[in-house]
Amino acid sequence: NVIPVMCCDTVNRGLAYADGKVLLHQADTTLVALDAKSGKVVWSVKDGDPSKGETGTDAPFVFKDKVFIGVSGGEFGVRGWVSAYNLSDGKLAWRAYSEGPDSDIKVDPQKTTELGKPVGADSSLKTWEGDQWKIGGGDTWGWFSYDPQLNLMYYGSGNPSTWNPKQRPGDNKWSMTIWARDVDTGMAKWVYQMTPHDEWDYDGVNEMILADLNIGGQAHKTLVHFDRNGFGYTLDRATGELLVAEKYDPDVNWATKVDMDKNSKTYGRPIVVSKYSTDQNGPDVNTKGVCPAALGSKDEQPAAFSPDTGLFYVPTNHVCMDYEPFKVSYTAGQPYVGATLSMYPPQGQTNMGNFIAWDAKTGKIAWSDKEQFSVWSGALATAGDVVFYGTLEGYLKAVDAHTGKELYKFKTPSGIIGNVMTYEHGGKQYVAVLSGVGGWAGIGLAAGLTDPTAGLGAVGGYAGLKQYTALGGQLTVFALPQ
Repeated sequence: NVIPVMCCDTVNRGLAYADGKVLLHQADTTLVALDAKSGKVVWSVKDGDPSKGETGTDAPFVFKDKVFIGVSGGEFGVRGWVSAYNLSDGKLAWRAYSEGPDSDIKVDPQKTTELGKPVGADSSLKTWEGDQWKIGGGDTWGWFSYDPQLNLMYYGSGNPSTWNPKQRPGDNKWSMTIWARDVDTGMAKWVYQMTPHDEWDYDGVNEMILADLNIGGQAHKTLVHFDRNGFGYTLDRATGELLVAEKYDPDVNWATKVDMDKNSKTYGRPIVVSKYSTDQNGPDVNTKGVCPAALGSKDEQPAAFSPDTGLFYVPTNHVCMDYEPFKVSYTAGQPYVGATLSMYPPQGQTNMGNFIAWDAKTGKIAWSDKEQFSVWSGALATAGDVVFYGTLEGYLKAVDAHTGKELYKFKTPSGIIGNVMTYEHGGKQYVAVLSGVGGWAGIGLAAGLTDPTAGLGAVGGYAGLKQYTALGGQLTVFALPQ
């Protein structure tokens, strides 16, 4: 009964293990802790209400003595939040929302900053019309990162609801935002909104990779984030200072750049191209040729960082769209989208994906490998300077970390949308990947859909995928040579 209110296929992003417990966030938002040895339930708690469209798709994360989960449901008008539960007994320690009063979002008007300045009182409420924030989206179905020295956790909030921007004037804070929160209290130290008043569903939940980098001759504790909006961001994770913001797909066209002039009134904001503004063009107008498409230049599939090469390895989508918003009414538990989409590769090109190496210090692509379809798997970088990723056709690929040259590939039975992982056992190193096509890009094949506009536009865009792979679910494990 939860499947009808799951936006983009029935997915789950993994388990957590801590203190002898296996932790699972279930589709109906139940967070359960199992005894790792016996499988018995230690504790279980319901975090949300699926009848309102609130679902659970993210993996739990454990930092210190707490378990952290988010919520899905932006396409059902769900106001996003993060919950922190005590690992020992499952009691709620704190919850922080993405939008609403300062007390709800755990923001201190004077101490919480954006780009070095206090956010001020009612920083969220001022950017919404009326009570729209109560169904404002900003959901938190991605990943969490943690810096134990700073005692800060990092994550992104997703798109505002609805997809029709005319129905929600303002910047819609704090959707589309990178958050840095104190793990113990939930209070936000700093925020940065990447796409104010998002007009294209550029959900901001992708992973936050923590790395120590030297930028401009100065050492920084950085956070690197590849957003769906097509920009790769490098920030100082202690202060929230914006260090780099550049396009990691050259075909991104909805904005010319992010304003990096600290003296400018638009500092830190993307400079939107009017032609591709679905808000300026208005409802019932089909804005054509917007790059990237709503599924972004990259979705939630994680990138990887190699301290050896200093590069980030990023699975990307190379897809554009036509986007036509329309007026939609809110009913709890019913879709609250308000847009029709179609998707396709950039003009004059046929590949729908690239696997790239990115220099986060300069905001430059080091190398790029074309893929026929979007790269929907996570990346894995190893100390042997080999990088692994999977393709929607079902190939596990190994490439040279320095050049991108293909070293090996293996065809699994189905498309790969999971994360490649490695482990050591008995003195041997293994690489494993779960294949089984699905997710937003593969929803047409997974759900048997044929209408090109179904799957929020993905069915038509990825119609050719069925010629290259089939449904299935298989774990494939490789042993590396001695």
